[in-house]
Amino acid sequence: MLEVFTSIWQAFTEKLPAILPVLLKILEDWWWLPALLVFFYYLKMLYLYFIQERWDAKRPNILLEIKLPKEVERPIKAMENIFANLWAIYDPPNWKEKWIEGQFLLSFSFEIAGIGGVPHFYIRTRKMFKNVVESAIYSQYSDAEITEAEDYTKKVPQDIPNKEWDLFGTSFKLEKSDVYPIRTYTKFFEEKPEIKEEKRIDPLSSLLDGIATLKPEEQLWVQIITKPITIGEDGEKKLVEEGKKIVDELAKRPKKTEPKPILREAAEVLILGPPKEEKKKEEIFVGPEILLTPGEKEVLKGIEEKISKYAYDCTIRWIYLGKRDVFLKAMARIPFGFFTSFNTVNLNALRVDRNTLTKVTYFFKKRRVYLKARRLFRYYQLRLPPYFPLGGGTFVLNNEELATIYHLPGRVVAPAPTIPRVEAKKGEPPPTLPVE
Repeated sequence: MLEVFTSIWQAFTEKLPAILPVLLKILEDWWWLPALLVFFYYLKMLYLYFIQERWDAKRPNILLEIKLPKEVERPIKAMENIFANLWAIYDPPNWKEKWIEGQFLLSFSFEIAGIGGVPHFYIRTRKMFKNVVESAIYSQYSDAEITEAEDYTKKVPQDIPNKEWDLFGTSFKLEKSDVYPIRTYTKFFEEKPEIKEEKRIDPLSSLLDGIATLKPEEQLWVQIITKPITIGEDGEKKLVEEGKKIVDELAKRPKKTEPKPILREAAEVLILGPPKEEKKKEEIFVGPEILLTPGEKEVLKGIEEKISKYAYDCTIRWIYLGKRDVFLKAMARIPFGFFTSFNTVNLNALRVDRNTLTKVTYFFKKRRVYLKARRLFRYYQLRLPPYFPLGGGTFVLNNEELATIYHLPGRVVAPAPTIPRVEAKKGEPPPTLPVE
């Protein structure tokens, strides 16, 4: 086979001087064609953006604040069920709905805002999904209280960073492929998980304790934008197929050999002759799972569990902001430490996206930091992906991973007295109450 390729390459190099002028002539006459294709691509993107903005404007958003119940005895599994219920809004548009009407997949934004040392839990959603969100939350946290709230991002100067205010923040990305899971709440349990809240270790407690140390002029915002997607063969991201390939490689299962095309097989027979029959050696079969190390077994199990649950395309970012006289960039250790708790060496990890980090080490540092900070603030406020309008910058998490990061903690796990809670349960008046 090597001799065949060598002869073809020699023939090509011999005829190259005669072919090159023809190629240059074609390029001279048709240079405008690739330019037209590039122009058409951006024109198509601009058109799609216009019709999507028009469709989006007819579906207003609302911000719901969740006041935590006095006691939360249910495990984080309750929030996992909520994410599973909210996935039901998944409704991919067909060709007409996408290119004529401007429809697109809708998303939720789960947010924690520490304002002056007080943490607030929010969900930003379409107004038409308000009942869906409320019923999903009440089904798991029956004593929670949900109210419409003003957008807290609009209660600060809108030109941050400015002379009085500064900010620091970033978006995250996954270190490995999306099929590898991050550390989930099941890994924070003891060997024998207890239903009682005080027996569990909640990663959210470090974030809430950090928020409690903020001064009145400081704020810390955490945002998780989630868009329901499918990850099967016909899905937006084909993680199931990729995950199965990785699992097969880890389990050392033999790859399925695909039949060769007839023409290729005939050419090989003519050039190399009929294939020789190889004598099969007698081997003792040992199950590949037995040969796996404990770490490999954990990876295999983690991948299989991740691709078996409801998937969301996610953007995760945070912003620390405050007045310059109290602004302390070292406070970034609070969100950094919180998100680091979900990282593992053998599975996956949340890493800083350097393209969004408001830090520059060289060339026009002040100007570039300002532009990155403005974009981060604006994209947070508009709840946009990090590289909008281009694609990329997002990653896939399932409902178990999301519930680990965002959930409603109980008083024992998060005893901070500044956390607003529902101290008395509201109920209907008794039927025997006299009325006029």
